[in-house]
Amino acid sequence: MNMNAQFFVLKQEDESKAKPDDHFALAAQIAAEQYRLGNRVFIFVDNEHTAYAIDETIWAFDPDSFVPHNLQGEGPKAGAPVEIGTTPPVGKRNVLINLANNLPDFIRRFSQVFDFVPVESVAKQAARERFKKLRQLGANISTQEINS
Repeated sequence: MNMNAQFFVLKQEDESKAKPDDHFALAAQIAAEQYRLGNRVFIFVDNEHTAYAIDETIWAFDPDSFVPHNLQGEGPKAGAPVEIGTTPPVGKRNVLINLANNLPDFIRRFSQVFDFVPVESVAKQAARERFKKLRQLGANISTQEINS
């Protein structure tokens, strides 16, 4: 399978103002766009705390922009169009939004990966490692700078 990966490089003039979840709004927006394109999306996170945080971010959308989503283990048996979790997703999904420090072992399931390069230096180094791994897997990688 041919995999495309898009990295969003977060920029901020004052690094001290950067927060670990600065990219959650962008991740939620990407999930909404992919849902509207008819794609089934999996948002991979490191832990329940992050899962709940991105879940709340998506719920905060304008009611006219509702995105059907659920945390793993909730919702319909086959999962909502957007699923958030820490283990392999339910059913076939072609889009991964990675909010975890590492890439999932099941990365090859996806044809499109969205990832983020935060401002904070430790998180930035973890993103470099994810970038290298995707390149080793043969992904077509592009980057885009985003001012946060």
